Amino acid sequence: MPKTLPTIDMTAPICCAPVSAAALDDDAALEIALRLKALADPVRIKLMSLLLTTEAGEVCTCDLAAALGLSEATTSHHLGQLKKAGMVRPERRGMNVYYSAHADALQALRGVLDPNCCT
Repeated sequence: MPKTLPTIDMTAPICCAPVSAAALDDDAALEIALRLKALADPVRIKLMSLLLTTEAGEVCTCDLAAALGLSEATTSHHLGQLKKAGMVRPERRGMNVYYSAHADALQALRGVLDPNCCT
């Protein structure tokens, strides 16, 4: 059985200088790994793509589930993992939850991995 990574608060901005700046300590490496682990699933990558490309800026869980061909429960599970990693933000409206991508979190992760990317 795979080793479970510890739980940390990933809702705060990412922790550290670029990985190429110096050797990372254990805490910084764990923080980066947990965020990457949250993205390391094809469904979650598709969810991020849908959220980042929607003109409305937010999408209801029910519409995301339909777009992916998954149940709302499965979609909610994946969104919950992305939320824990600080990649999406939910907003409850009555019985529905609308999600938007937290683009700044992705930009920060990109900067930690490669500060020269996309300049």
